[in-house]
Amino acid sequence: MAAQSVPQLRKDFLWGFATASFQIEGSLDTDGRGPSIWDGFSRTPGKTLDGGNGDVATDSYRRYKEDIALLKSYGVKAYRFSLSWSRIIPLGGRNDPVNEQGIAFYSNFIDELIKNGIVPFVTLYHWDLPQGLHDRYGGWLNKEEVVADFVNYSKASFICFERFGDRVKHWLTLNEPWCVAVLGYGRGVFAPGRSSDRNRSTEGDSSTEPWIVAHNLILSHAYAVKLYREEFKAKQGGVIGITLNGDWAIPYDDSPENVAAAQATLDVAIGWYADPIYLGFYPPYMKQMLGERLPEFTAEELAVVKGSSDFYGQNTYTTNLIKAGGNDEFQGNNIQTFTRPDGTQLGTQAHCAWLQTYPEGFRALLNYLWKRYKMPIYVTENGFAVKNENSLPIEKAQNDTDRVEYFEGATESLIKAVTEDGVDIRSYFAWSLLDNFEWADGYDTRFGVTYVDYKTQQRYPKASAKFLVKWFGEHIPSDKVEEPVPTSKEQAVEA
Repeated sequence: MAAQSVPQLRKDFLWGFATASFQIEGSLDTDGRGPSIWDGFSRTPGKTLDGGNGDVATDSYRRYKEDIALLKSYGVKAYRFSLSWSRIIPLGGRNDPVNEQGIAFYSNFIDELIKNGIVPFVTLYHWDLPQGLHDRYGGWLNKEEVVADFVNYSKASFICFERFGDRVKHWLTLNEPWCVAVLGYGRGVFAPGRSSDRNRSTEGDSSTEPWIVAHNLILSHAYAVKLYREEFKAKQGGVIGITLNGDWAIPYDDSPENVAAAQATLDVAIGWYADPIYLGFYPPYMKQMLGERLPEFTAEELAVVKGSSDFYGQNTYTTNLIKAGGNDEFQGNNIQTFTRPDGTQLGTQAHCAWLQTYPEGFRALLNYLWKRYKMPIYVTENGFAVKNENSLPIEKAQNDTDRVEYFEGATESLIKAVTEDGVDIRSYFAWSLLDNFEWADGYDTRFGVTYVDYKTQQRYPKASAKFLVKWFGEHIPSDKVEEPVPTSKEQAVEA
C-alpha cells in the first residue's frame, strides 16, 4: 500500500521565529542608543510583575551572531525582528541626528542573516517609542508631529528603507497597535502608562486617548507605506504592511445577543484597525459605541489609509467565548471567558490568564480574515507560555509538552486552512525564538522555544523547537533541515 502524501504549503512559505528589539537586545546605553519609553517604565518600581527591566534582556545586541547560529541550526526560512527607533535616531525626531552605529548594527545583522540563508522580516516599530518624542510633544497623542516623525524614521535620511531595503523585502510598519493604544493609554499597564486610574497613573484619560492614539498610529502606518510605495517599492521589489493582533471570538451560546456580542468583540479587537486599512471605514459598531470620541479621517487621509497594506499581518494566540454585557469598551462592552456553559474550559491553561489552547479558533480566524479582507495572510506571531515554566529546572522546562500541544494544534489548523479551506497564507512565525523580557510580566512568563538561563545567558532548545523544525521540514517542498537540533545541556548553544 502506497504511503499517504503529506499535505504541503507553498514552496516559498516563510517559517521561523519572531522577537522584538526591546525584549532581547539589552545594551540600552550602548553605541549611541537613546532611551525609549520602555526604558524608564520598566525600571519604575511596580510596573513589571517581577521588577525586571530591559537593561540586559537576552543580551542579544552583543550575542546576535550566536542567535543567528541558533536560527540556522533550526533550519528556519525567515526571522522576524524589530528595529529600535531610538537606536537609529536617539531622540527620535525628524530634525534630530541619526546614529550611524545603530544603523551599522542592523546592517550587519541583516547581512549575517542572509549569509546564513535566512530571510529578514523587519518590523519598524514594536512599542519602543523614543522617550524624546514622548517628552517633547506627547508622542502618539500628537498627530501632526508623530506622523511626520514616524515617516521620517521610516525614511530617516534614507536609513531604514534606503540603507536596508536592498536586502529586506518584507516590511511591517507597526506591531499590534491595539496594544499600544489600549495597554499604553487606556489600561496604563504598558509604557507610557497613561490611564484614568489615578492609582496607576497621575495623568491620562482612558475615555479619549486610546482612540486618538489608534487614529494616529493608523495614519503613521499609512503615510510610511505611501512613502515606501512611491520612492522604494519599484526599485527594491519588497512588500510592506502592518501586523495586527486579534483573537477569535465565539458566542457563549446561540442566543442572538451573544452572537451579536461576538461580532462586536471582533470589530473592536480587529476591525478597529483592519476595517479602515482594508475596507476604508471604522466599524459601524465602534461609531455607535464611541460617538464623537472616535476620530474621523479627512478625505485626503482616507485615500492614503485605504489599501495601505500589501497583505494581512496577523498576531494571534487564543480564542474567547463572548457574552453580551459588561462595560469595558476595549472589549466591545462584552464579557470574555474560557468557561463553557457546562463549566468546562476551552483548552489547556497557559501561564498567562488570558491564554488557553483552542486550535479550532485559529483556523476559524484565518478563514474569517481571508473572507472579510481578501488579502494574503502572514501569521507573524503565535505562541504559548507554559504554566509555571520559570520555576522548573532547565531539563524539565525543555520538555515543554503543553507548548508542543499548542503548536501541534496550530500547525494542523494552518495546513487545513490552506489545503482544505483555500486560505492564502504566506508565513508562520512562532513567538518566540527565545524566552525574553515579556513586557509588564518581566521574566516570569516564558514564551520561547529556546530556554534562556538569564544568569548565564546560555540557550537550551526545547521540545517545541524540535517539533516545529520537523513539522515545517515535512510540509514545505524541498525544505530540509541539514543540522540536528541540540536537545541537552551539553549540546546547547554556549553563551
